[in-house]
Amino acid sequence: MSDDPGFAAFEEVGIAERDKPPFLRLPEPETLFDKRAARFTVLAPGHQLEAYLAFLGGVSQAQATLAAAIGAPDMPSPGDLRMRAGNAMPLLPREELATDRSVSEAFDRLAALLADVSMPDLAREALTRAAAAGPEARQAMFAAVLADAVPVEAVAEHIFAAAALQVVAARRSALLDPVLPQPVADGVCPCCGGPPVASAVVADLHVEGVRYVQCSLCAAQWNHVRVKCVSCGSTKGIAYQEIEGIADTIKAETCDECRTYVKILNRRKAPELEAVADDVASLGLDLLVTEAGWRRAGVNPFLLGY
Repeated sequence: MSDDPGFAAFEEVGIAERDKPPFLRLPEPETLFDKRAARFTVLAPGHQLEAYLAFLGGVSQAQATLAAAIGAPDMPSPGDLRMRAGNAMPLLPREELATDRSVSEAFDRLAALLADVSMPDLAREALTRAAAAGPEARQAMFAAVLADAVPVEAVAEHIFAAAALQVVAARRSALLDPVLPQPVADGVCPCCGGPPVASAVVADLHVEGVRYVQCSLCAAQWNHVRVKCVSCGSTKGIAYQEIEGIADTIKAETCDECRTYVKILNRRKAPELEAVADDVASLGLDLLVTEAGWRRAGVNPFLLGY
């Protein structure tokens, strides 16, 4: 593991190389989950987590089918959205999803789609239990995912719940006016209030070299200054950790002020990187960084058991 304050691998272009990049990039549910499924499929062969990555590829493909099949979700009134934006609040508070009937309906449809997905027997049993849960138990399951408070003994059930929540949340955020969401707080999605899964230095036209943080729930992306802690906003004590001998396209940005880290993906070098899939596939980096004393600031619902 290296400690490189200069972060030379990501510094081909300066921090302020782009004037006023768009603050927000809304999710595109019609392609989001298809791309994620494809990335899991590419990452799986020969990987130490091959079976799990292949399983998550199947889950992501089911999410893609679900995203294309469900109707438009209910949205707050334009007045409510403007009020929340004016008060630096998330526009679509994720807590509301725990009791939203559309989430439970999406979960039922996802469970049916997963019937044909290959998975371990224990995962199949967990899916059966979750699908059979009554309204109160199901709401409690959704609430636990949204509060990042999943009980250790029921991780498998909650992975499926999180998958349904991701689809509904992405569909909701995709309907927002992209100029309406405003910065809320460090490490908080301006659309749904969720924590980040990872960040990326992008290579897209007009925002090449700019950093965006991606929400772990709705997949909205918001602009965040590089060499600045995603969690606490500090610019002091920032360093970049990597696994020696492994491609330097994924690093952990560590902060000595709050002792947290968030991964940063370099899509300028590897455009194929996908936040959720490559975060799971780089679990070894998490293990090294946490062993060195930092705690993960981001959340990945597919890493709930780690």
